[in-house]
Amino acid sequence: MTTSFPMNAGDGPYSFSKNSQLAREVLEGSKEMVRDAIIGKFDIKTMLSSSNTLCIAELGCSVGPNTLIAMQHVVEALKDKYLSQIMTNSTNNNLEIQVFFNDHVTNDFNTLFRSLPIDRSYYAFGVPGSFHGRLFPSRSIHFAHSSCSIHWLSKIPKELLDEKSPSWNKGLIHYIGASNIEVVNAYFAQFEKDMEMFFNARAEEIVQGGMMVLITPFSSYVRLMKFFGSSLTDLVNEGKLDESLVDSFNLPMYFPSVEDMAKVVEKNDCFSIEKIELTYPKSKLVDEADAKTLMINLRAVLEGLFINHFGSEIAKEACERTILKSEEISTWMKANYEKSCQLFVALKRN
Repeated sequence: MTTSFPMNAGDGPYSFSKNSQLAREVLEGSKEMVRDAIIGKFDIKTMLSSSNTLCIAELGCSVGPNTLIAMQHVVEALKDKYLSQIMTNSTNNNLEIQVFFNDHVTNDFNTLFRSLPIDRSYYAFGVPGSFHGRLFPSRSIHFAHSSCSIHWLSKIPKELLDEKSPSWNKGLIHYIGASNIEVVNAYFAQFEKDMEMFFNARAEEIVQGGMMVLITPFSSYVRLMKFFGSSLTDLVNEGKLDESLVDSFNLPMYFPSVEDMAKVVEKNDCFSIEKIELTYPKSKLVDEADAKTLMINLRAVLEGLFINHFGSEIAKEACERTILKSEEISTWMKANYEKSCQLFVALKRN
C-alpha cells in the first residue's frame, strides 16, 4: 500500500504554495531543457495524426504556482512545435490541449485549481492517486512531466526499522549522512521497485512515440535535511521525545544518480533515453547560503511526515528549532559549499 505524503496545504505562512522557491529554482533550471526536448524530439505530427487533441500529464503536481508555470512552459513549447511542424503546411489551427494534474488523493487540489489562470490556453483536470501505479487509460497520454516528485518512495524499506537488520538506520532520518552502505542499498532497492511500477504504468498510458520528462534534485540542499534530524535528537536528549520514535522514522526519499536512473529505465525496456544528465543550474538560495528560506521551504515539504509520525506538537517544535538554527546552518553551508545540482531525463515511448 502506497503511503501519502502531501505538502503543507492551503496558503498559510508555512504552506507549500507560499514556500516553494526551491522547487521554482528546479523548474527554472530545467525550462530550456524541457523546451529543447519537445522542439527536438517530440513528433507532434504523428501524435496528431488521428486527433487534434494533445493530452499532457503533470505527475506529482502538489500545490502552488510552480506546477502551473511548468505546464505553461510545456504548453507553449508544444504550440511552437505545432506551428513549426504542422501549421506551415496546413490551415487547421484547432489544436486542443488537455492537462491532467496528478497527486495523492490528500493533495490540496482546491488550492491548486483556485490558482489556475482564467485565460489559460488548455483544459485542466485533477487526477488523484499515486503516480507509482496506473492513472490514465491505455495509450491516452502524449507527454508526461514530473519535477521534484520521482524521488518520493511509495513506502519506507522495512529493513531500516529492524534492529536485527544490517540496514537498521538508528539515530538517523535518511540515508544521506549514513555511513552504513546497507542503508543506502535498502533505499535504492525500494526506489528500484517503485520505478518498476512507475515505468510499467507509464508504458501502458503513454502512446508510442510519446515523451516523458523527469527532473529531480540530486544534492546541495538535500544534505540540509539532517538538521531536522539533529533537532529531533535534541528533543530526545531533553527528555521530550522517546528515542525509539526517532529510530523508527526515516524520510521516504531516494535521489537517483544518472546510473541509478539509467538502470531502471533500461530494465523496463519500454522507453528510449533521449537525454540524461546532471545539470548545475544557478541557485540563489544555495549560492547565498540563505538557510532560513531553505529550511522554511523544507518545512513545507517535510512537516506532514513529522506530524504523521511524531504528532503535531513535536513536529512543530522540531521544525521551529531547525529554523532557529539558520545562522549555524548558513555557516555550515559556506564551509561545505556544493553547487546546486539536479538530474534531467528525457524519455520516448518505444
